[in-house]
Amino acid sequence: MLNIPGLAGIIVFYLLILGIGIYAAWRRRNKGGKSEEVMLAGRSIGPLVGILTMTATWVGGGYINGTAEKVYDKGLIWCQAPFGYALSLAVGGMFFAKPMREAGYVTMLDPLQQAFGRRMGGMLYFPALMGETFWSAAILSALGSTLAVILDIGNTVSILVSAAIAVFYTIFGGLYSVAYTDVIQLFCIFIGLWITVPFAMVHESVGSLALNETNWLGSIEPTSPEWGLWIDYWLLLICGGIPWQVYFQRVLSCQTPTHARVLSYTASVGCLLSAVPACIIGAIAKATDWSQTDYGKTPEGYQVKLVLPLVMQYLTPTWVAFLGLGAVSAAVMSSADSSVLSASSMFARNIYQNVFKQEATDREVIWVMRASIVVVAAIACTIGILINSIYYLFKLCGDLVYVILFPQLLMVVHFRDRVNTYGSFVAFCLGLIVRLLGGEPYIGVPATIQYPFYDEETGQQNFPFRTIAMLVSLFSLIVSSAIAKAIFTHKILPPKFDVCRCFHRAENDELGTANLNKTLPLAMSKTKEDVSPLKAAESNLYMPVNGTMNGV
Repeated sequence: MLNIPGLAGIIVFYLLILGIGIYAAWRRRNKGGKSEEVMLAGRSIGPLVGILTMTATWVGGGYINGTAEKVYDKGLIWCQAPFGYALSLAVGGMFFAKPMREAGYVTMLDPLQQAFGRRMGGMLYFPALMGETFWSAAILSALGSTLAVILDIGNTVSILVSAAIAVFYTIFGGLYSVAYTDVIQLFCIFIGLWITVPFAMVHESVGSLALNETNWLGSIEPTSPEWGLWIDYWLLLICGGIPWQVYFQRVLSCQTPTHARVLSYTASVGCLLSAVPACIIGAIAKATDWSQTDYGKTPEGYQVKLVLPLVMQYLTPTWVAFLGLGAVSAAVMSSADSSVLSASSMFARNIYQNVFKQEATDREVIWVMRASIVVVAAIACTIGILINSIYYLFKLCGDLVYVILFPQLLMVVHFRDRVNTYGSFVAFCLGLIVRLLGGEPYIGVPATIQYPFYDEETGQQNFPFRTIAMLVSLFSLIVSSAIAKAIFTHKILPPKFDVCRCFHRAENDELGTANLNKTLPLAMSKTKEDVSPLKAAESNLYMPVNGTMNGV
């Protein structure tokens, strides 16, 4: 039966979040209609709000539900995603946050488009879009399963309503609304999860959490081929957790580069701490004799993804379950709004404005972004409704980002003069091909290349093949760029064959670089710490760097 008190509580919670989002949008109503104001909140996010919104963004429904699911299913040793993504924030802060903020970029794709041209940068949008969309789908799926268990509301209805509310305040308030609602949502997450833990632990059907009685830690045999898979996922999560617009949107909205770096380090700690109660809930579910509960059976198969809401519903008092439900709802909305805004910002700026219509006004870009928010949210809802495993979606979203985007962003930020458009295109194609040839049994893609330790029965690659695909992408980017540079700078081929115009300026640049100056970002702040090296780069867009024309 429909849980009327619980439904009333969640309606009140949603109205509170909606009200805060609308209020934040109203406060910024006189700040101007510039697209950068909507995308980056005018680069006015302070340290405290920045830390809270970054932490709340990563600690989504997929983060807490998926963590509990994996600890229950395979043990803590295999619960890599929350800890890997948390560590990626620290690595991003160490190597990427400061140079990206100093350059005054607006989106993560800006440096890629400046280095490789608008069209190649546009191609790199698609793995970023897939990552953001799968991320949103994972957290919406988490909410759907939670509401279905505690309130007896249909999975589809709960996903659609929650997404609609997050989309509504994001459309009008942009990042400023998202940041303010994130602060409230993070407190709801923290309180809801930690209140659940003690009540669940003392339930009569829960056994001891001692490892000799309940193996919630999991295990991998010393000689098991699964070590390769385990290492592969760690590298994917740490390195593949960096090239995300949802991360760089917070970094680029900070007031100074130093704040951007501190935000990354602090949010990393916050994410690690937020995973603790979800891990404990997964261990509690593992130690529970479910036949003694009203649920009556051990969760398995499809029900494994329901572990966190099942603990809340059947192992805690009703009022605690409602608080836990508020935590999950807050986690979902705090991440869903950020993710759809990130994907839409990249489309409006890096695809619509930079590729198709360089003369687009800020007002036009903002409306394109708002329309994109609705489209991205609709796609994420569809995937979230159709896919069963929350944890699998959680990891899958970083796959192509790791293989394709990480090598390109790494080289552009730190070794700009060693790469060009030819290398970028070859790396994109080879990385994608090698990754697809490795297969993906969950979505029915067979393994054409069977690496060492391949499991014929399950179709699982136990070799770190994702890392192999990433390294192929990285080395092909470096080598192909060097070959192209040698061919044209040593005049092995005449300038007319430089179709990407990386080394020879054309009178009429049809590939879309002539107007790139107008759409590339400039640092807004005039403080000494924010002096942007991008200005010099833009004014010398076709000047060679060690013999290479950069920016085409």
